[in-house]
Amino acid sequence: MRPRCSVYIAVSLDGFIAREDGSIDWLSQVEMPGEDYGYRAFMDSVDAVVLGRHTYDQVLAFPAWPFDGKRCVVLTRRPLPQPRHGETSFEGPPEALLETLAGVRRIYVDGGVVIRQFLAAGLVDDLTLSVVPVLLGKGRPLFGAIPVDRRLRLLASSTFGSGLVQLRYGAAG
Repeated sequence: MRPRCSVYIAVSLDGFIAREDGSIDWLSQVEMPGEDYGYRAFMDSVDAVVLGRHTYDQVLAFPAWPFDGKRCVVLTRRPLPQPRHGETSFEGPPEALLETLAGVRRIYVDGGVVIRQFLAAGLVDDLTLSVVPVLLGKGRPLFGAIPVDRRLRLLASSTFGSGLVQLRYGAAG
């Protein structure tokens, strides 16, 4: 049985996950003391993280590694720098990667390109979108072309005082 593949990501109202240069500074406008929008509970539920190279490079610049205790795989064609946190790289389609993750029950899928690859392959089981009330106008999109329609069913929605709206979807059949 393959692991459950979950997306948990913030997106601007116009569908971008980062500025063109990869910056996510706009996320700070919804930061509130004591509010993590369910991120910690989500992270506690995953065994592994699969992310793309651009996301990995961005995360390396964070003050602290956010994936402590999690197996971390970077989908990339380029060699990684010397791993600092036990991360490994993988080159190939998501289906082949899942075959290598024995014992993993739930994966956090992160990064626009990787999310699109998993969606195209029909491997995303649930998708949590935290919609930030900002229009960026341009940037790195979350969604793009996929080979077939992927129907989703709304599982939950929540609103927050910051204006953030969180939508949780499951795969529909």
